[in-house]
Amino acid sequence: MDSDDKVSKIANWLGTGSINIFGCPFSGKDTQARKLADLLGGVFIGGGDILRSYRDQALVKKLMSTGDLFPTDLYLQIVLPYLSRPEFESRPLILSSVGRLHGEEPVIMKATANSGHPIKTVISLELPEVTVWQRFEGAKIDKDRGNRMDDKREVLENRLKKFKQDTLPVIEYYRTKNLLVEIDGTPARQEITDNILEKLLVCAS
Repeated sequence: MDSDDKVSKIANWLGTGSINIFGCPFSGKDTQARKLADLLGGVFIGGGDILRSYRDQALVKKLMSTGDLFPTDLYLQIVLPYLSRPEFESRPLILSSVGRLHGEEPVIMKATANSGHPIKTVISLELPEVTVWQRFEGAKIDKDRGNRMDDKREVLENRLKKFKQDTLPVIEYYRTKNLLVEIDGTPARQEITDNILEKLLVCAS
């Protein structure tokens, strides 16, 4: 089966459903989510991008400057309306870490289902912490992430702590629902994309 046939089979299986991608900082969540959205004709929805566009930027900056996650009520108030926008109706959603706080999973699953975009699978990009710090140092040299207020050493330390404390249980929740696909996040970007497609192809079979 050639690459076009693989993508077509995955797209047919996915329909208007959702794929939610999780991973620690610098694991490439947004990069892979955008790539999948392009390949599958989907809509990329990054939770962080949505939060950064929220009208109360003072509150956003305060929370993001510390690396803390948003309170669940506020997070859902901001994010959930995006899931049912009419322009998304006939397309799949590729989500990047939407619902990173344990306890939000059932609400996200219900909201995606009610909007016609049920979660079909959840991808976890696995990355050792030593690689996170290597990529952090490399990004400072390359300056390829823009002027992000959360890309500071002390903030990254807190983000990693929050990931372990709050988001790893989210990933485990999806494992119990038999939705989880684990992907090695250390290879080059294209290899990661290829590995994701191979795993999705299994889901579609």
